[in-house]
Amino acid sequence: MKAVAAFALLAVGAQAAPHYTFPNLAGTSAWSSVRQTANFQSNGPVTDVNSDAIRCYQRAAGGAPETTQVQAGGKISWVAAPNIYHPGGMLLLFSQDGKLTCSTSTLSAYMAKVPSGQTAADFDGSGKVWFKVYQDMPTASGGQYTWPSNGKSTIDFTIPQCLAEGDYLFRIEHVALHSASAAGGAQFYISCAQVHVAGGSGAAAPTDLVSFPGAYKATDPGLMINIYNNGGKAYQPAGPSVFTC
Repeated sequence: MKAVAAFALLAVGAQAAPHYTFPNLAGTSAWSSVRQTANFQSNGPVTDVNSDAIRCYQRAAGGAPETTQVQAGGKISWVAAPNIYHPGGMLLLFSQDGKLTCSTSTLSAYMAKVPSGQTAADFDGSGKVWFKVYQDMPTASGGQYTWPSNGKSTIDFTIPQCLAEGDYLFRIEHVALHSASAAGGAQFYISCAQVHVAGGSGAAAPTDLVSFPGAYKATDPGLMINIYNNGGKAYQPAGPSVFTC
């Protein structure tokens, strides 16, 4: 009975644990330069990689009220609310203060250059315009993965120095994989910020451009995976390779 009760408590914990959003860039207010997402109250995920929601998960069409200036070669910091974490069913680990200490999610970031004649506020991000600028990778031990984004409340990325100056959309994506052993089980937490990149050299054009939807298939190895027993295999992220200058 004790074993059954313990399992039940773990299962309830997995179901009741809060999800999260990315409502703002550090130093800005919530949903000022980040487009308000459909989950701004529920914190729920996107699960259909073929839906338009996989792009920016917007609550409504249109842009955010503001555009934040960032420096090419500098940092951009996203705020998570609450801290990034996700449960792993029976593999839930709790510290003495009751907080989750495991992570089963992978983090990536994309940018899209706003076409000439448009601004970040009115560009919808459609078409093959997105290039990946960051992908975290887990460590593997005992057939299980651990990701570096676990427990973070802010996440820093570097804006490539070689980008041309101008308006961009910056898309953060965190994918929870605790239920991803079947197609459609991956849970996406997404936000898009409107930014203006200043000081870019324009020395290199981004490559491996993708669209959302279109970049992923539900059966991609990085999205349909048993993270609890992976046989020690290296994790294979979904989407294109990271663009570097």
